[in-house]
Amino acid sequence: MQAQLRQLANGWQSWQEQGEGPAIVLLHGISSCAASWSALADQLSGYRLLAWDAPGYGESSPLLAQQPNAGDYADRLEAWLAELNVERCVLVGHSLGALMASAYQARYPQRLRGLVLADPAQGYRHDTEQVREQVFHSRWPLLVKLGAEAFADERAPRLLKANPSESALAQVKAAMRQLHVDGFRQANWMLANDDLVDWWQQGGQIPAEVVCGNEDAITPPESVQSLARRLQLRYHELPGAGHASYLDAPEAFAQELLRFVRSLPID
Repeated sequence: MQAQLRQLANGWQSWQEQGEGPAIVLLHGISSCAASWSALADQLSGYRLLAWDAPGYGESSPLLAQQPNAGDYADRLEAWLAELNVERCVLVGHSLGALMASAYQARYPQRLRGLVLADPAQGYRHDTEQVREQVFHSRWPLLVKLGAEAFADERAPRLLKANPSESALAQVKAAMRQLHVDGFRQANWMLANDDLVDWWQQGGQIPAEVVCGNEDAITPPESVQSLARRLQLRYHELPGAGHASYLDAPEAFAQELLRFVRSLPID
C-alpha cells in the first residue's frame, strides 16, 4: 500500500491506499496504524482500499478536542472521504475503529454501502466513574513510562492468538512503536467515555455484520456475539485468530469481507 498525506480544513490526514474499484475504507484500532492492513490488502484485489491513520496517529493531526467522542473522529473521517471524492464505500472498523465506524453510520449513512464491525470495542460510557478512570489510564501512561519500544514488546502479544506468526507479531509491534502520546491519550479517553450501542441506535438500516477472532482475549467472542444479537446483526467467528483477527487470519478475514461486500446491492 502507498502512503499518502493531505491537508484538510481541520488538520493533516495520512493514509495508505492501494488498488482501484469500489472503495473499502479500513479503520484500525487503538494501538495500531494504517500500515497494519497491508497483509489483508494483498487479499483484496479489485477494490480501492483506503486505510487511514486515525487522528493523532501516523502523520495525522490530533483532534482539536482534548476529550473527544466518536463523533469527532467520524467528522474527521467524513472530511477525509469527501476530500477524496469517495461517494460510497464499505467501512471496516476494527476494535476502537468499530466505535468510530458506528458514530460515522449515525452521522453520515448516505456514504455507506455496508459496515463491518471487527472485534469491536464497545466503550465504557455506562460504567462507573471508577471503571472509566481505570480504562482511561490503562494504556497511555504506560507508553509514557516505558517508551514506544518497550511498550510494544510488552503489549503486542496480547493482541494476537497464542503462538502467533512472526510476521503478525512484527506488524503489531511496528504499529505500536509509532504511537504518539497525544493521539493515544485522546483515543483512550474516547474508549473510556463513549459507547458503540448508543451511536448505533442513532443510525439507520445500513447493511452490517460483526466478526471476531475465536481466540480474542481483549473483546472475547461471547461478548462480541452478545453485541451482534443486541444489534440484530450477523455474527461470524474467525478460527485461529486473536483480537487483531485480520493479522492472525488475513485470508479468512478477507474471504468473509468479500462475501459480505458481494452480498450488498450494487449502487
